[in-house]
Amino acid sequence: MQHNALRELYVDELKDIYSAEQMLVKALPKMAKASTSPQLQAGFDEHLQQTKGHVERLERIFAALSEKPTGKKCKGMEGLIDEGGEMAKEDLQNDARDAGIISAAQRVEHYEIAAYGTVRTYARLLGEQDAVSLLGQTLEEEKETDRKLTQLAESINVVAARSTANS
Repeated sequence: MQHNALRELYVDELKDIYSAEQMLVKALPKMAKASTSPQLQAGFDEHLQQTKGHVERLERIFAALSEKPTGKKCKGMEGLIDEGGEMAKEDLQNDARDAGIISAAQRVEHYEIAAYGTVRTYARLLGEQDAVSLLGQTLEEEKETDRKLTQLAESINVVAARSTANS
């Protein structure tokens, strides 16, 4: 009985992540467009391609479970994307806006890291070894994206601080 309850939770969480990834496929091009840093734009473009791969991996997991990936809306990601959209519209100098966009993007990455870590653990407990591998790949990509955003922030935030000080 417990095993079945965990499987239901696992599928529900996978649906939540699937919804989140679908939202990101739509949001990442907007984030790239709102950015002024060529490196940040390139990073968003690269992560868009990764995110499409994340969706494909999730679809493979759903197929193996004989489940449909739809039926749930990720309210957490919706909120994070809304906040990021607000940041992109702020009337700030370019570097400061880019710093804010990076901050919003890192919150998204941290949300995804937590979600993928959780479902990978559920998959391991349920004996879903193929899913463990697929989810682990995605988790590592999300962590790497967060590291890249941190590196960009370290340079963009300094420029933004100098711009603000010189205003």
